[in-house]
Amino acid sequence: MKPISRRLLGSLCALLVLAGLPPATAVAETAADKTPRNSWRVDLTSTSADQRNIGHRPDDSITVKSARVRTPSEPEASFAVYTAPVQSLGRQASAFTLRSQAEVPSGTRLLTEVRGSAHPGTWTEWRTPDRAGKFVLAEAVSVLQVRLTFLGNRDAGPSVSDVTVHADREQPRPSAGARSAVGATATTYRLFATREGLEGRTTANGHVIKPRDHFVALPSRRMLASNGGHEYQVRLCYPRTGRCETAPVWDVGPWNTKDDYWNPSSVREMWGDLPQGRPEAQAAYQNGYNGGRDEFGRRVANPAGIDLADGTFWDGLGMTDNDWVDVTFQPTDGGGGPTTVTAWTQANVRGCASTSCDVVSTVQANESYPANCWKVGQTVTAEGYTNDKWVELPLRAGGVGYVSAIFLTGDDKGGVTTRCSS
Repeated sequence: MKPISRRLLGSLCALLVLAGLPPATAVAETAADKTPRNSWRVDLTSTSADQRNIGHRPDDSITVKSARVRTPSEPEASFAVYTAPVQSLGRQASAFTLRSQAEVPSGTRLLTEVRGSAHPGTWTEWRTPDRAGKFVLAEAVSVLQVRLTFLGNRDAGPSVSDVTVHADREQPRPSAGARSAVGATATTYRLFATREGLEGRTTANGHVIKPRDHFVALPSRRMLASNGGHEYQVRLCYPRTGRCETAPVWDVGPWNTKDDYWNPSSVREMWGDLPQGRPEAQAAYQNGYNGGRDEFGRRVANPAGIDLADGTFWDGLGMTDNDWVDVTFQPTDGGGGPTTVTAWTQANVRGCASTSCDVVSTVQANESYPANCWKVGQTVTAEGYTNDKWVELPLRAGGVGYVSAIFLTGDDKGGVTTRCSS
C-alpha cells in the first residue's frame, strides 16, 4: 500500500477543520501539547513556512525553484531558503542530533542551521550541526526551528526529502563558554560601515531589497533574522551626525560569511585567534591578517565589519560616505523601547487579561505597537510557553485591550517595564 504523503495528511487535517473538528496544531491561547517527545520531523510542506524561491516536488521534497535567483553573499550560486515553522518540544533540551535525507549534487551546497528559544521572543544564535548531525545550543530550550539554505548552480540544486531532530539522551549543561554575546549585556564596538545598496537583490534571509530599505548585514549567518523579523538586531550611532537607529540583521556580509566577531573566541566560528569585537576584514586590511585576504581568498579592500541598507545609511544615520560607526549588539531588544512592543506571531487582543473576554483587535507578526503597561492575568499556555503577564495596548478606536506577553518579544512582560496601576 502506498504511504500517505505529508501534504495529503495536511489536506485531511484541513477537512477535519471544515467539518467542525479541532485542528491538529495549537493556535494562540490554546493549550500546547505537553507530551514530551524525543524526536520531531520538520514539516517541509507547511504553507506557514518562511520560504523564498523554494520548489515543491510531488514527493514532498523541496529544492531550488529558479536558478536565476541569487543573493549578494553567494553571487555565483542559485539561492533558496526554507525556514520551517517553530516546533514546540514539550520539554526542555539543549543537545540534539539532526538527521536529513538530501541529495547534494557536485558543485552545490546545502546549509542546515538550528536555533531554539526558552523565553518568548528571544532566540539562541543559529548553529550548524557537526558532521554527525549533533549540536548543542547555548541554553536549554523549549521550542526549536530549522532553516535550510540551498545553494545550487546553473544545472542543479540540492533537494531535501526529510529532516528529523532528536533530543539526545545525554543532556549536558551548556558551559559558560558556549554562551554567545546574544542576549547578554549590550556590548558596543566601533566598526567600519559600508553602504550595501543592491536594490532589487535578494538578501540571505529571502528579503527583496527595497529603495531606502532599513536593515544591516553582518558577516555571519548566526545572527541572521527571519525575513521581516527583528529577532536579531543592532543599535547604530554615527558620531559625526549624532544620529542613531536600531536595525534588524537581514543579510550576510561584508567580505566574510563565518565571522561572528561579536562572540568570544571560544565559540567564534572562524578566526578564533582574533580579539572579540575585531572583524577579520578589519584585521586583514589594517594588519595583513590572513595575508590580507578574506575567507574566500579575496584581497580585502576596506576594513568593513557591517553593511548598511540605503535607508539606514542615508536616512537613519545621515551618512554620505563609508565611515566608522558605533554598533551595539542588542538583538533581543525588539527595537521597541519601554513604550513599544513587537509581536513575534499573530495573536488576539482581548477586552481584559483573560481568554474569556471578547477579541477586540489582533497583533501581527513582526509589527510594533504602542504599549501602556503590563498586568497579571489569566495564565496562558501556547507556542511552548506558559505565562500570566498581559500587556495593555491603546486601541485606535479608543479604550484599551490586552495581549498575552507570550506573543511579544522581550522578557516575560513583552519588554514593558511599567506595571498597570489596577
